[in-house]
Amino acid sequence: MEQTLPSFTVKDFAGRDVSLEKYKDQVVLVVNVASKCGFTPQYKGLEELYEKFKDQGFVVLGFPCNQFGSQEPGSNEDIQQFCSLNYGVQFPVMGKVDVNGGEAAPLYKWMKASAPGILGTEMIKWNFTKFLIGKDGNVIKRFAPKDEPKDLFEDIQMALTQK
Repeated sequence: MEQTLPSFTVKDFAGRDVSLEKYKDQVVLVVNVASKCGFTPQYKGLEELYEKFKDQGFVVLGFPCNQFGSQEPGSNEDIQQFCSLNYGVQFPVMGKVDVNGGEAAPLYKWMKASAPGILGTEMIKWNFTKFLIGKDGNVIKRFAPKDEPKDLFEDIQMALTQK
């Protein structure tokens, strides 16, 4: 069976299993996030995207990752508090994951294979790499860390209008 986003289960910040089946038929933006990164202010833009499109079947899923310069050293609880207090984040921020290497989360292995980066590399280069997933559960596009959330506006709108 071909994998799609709903076929994965991930851990939330409390370590509970979350079936991504709950996001079936929605447009999902998956982002590896960090609290101490130069791109951390993108939390604000990600929250703005979530607020703008959530009633149309869109969700942002944040996955904290400590693999890049140890920029996410805190516990899952620390991360939740940071996101809420500093950026008013309402979208789901899951438990910490690895996105590269042998311990990479299965969701990330699948997304990287589905949408390789520059020159076909599957490696994630830094925090705030973004994957846009369509209503059909397949990866539409991969965005670099430097791509600001506001620059994804049209891609998200287009994904929301597709059947």
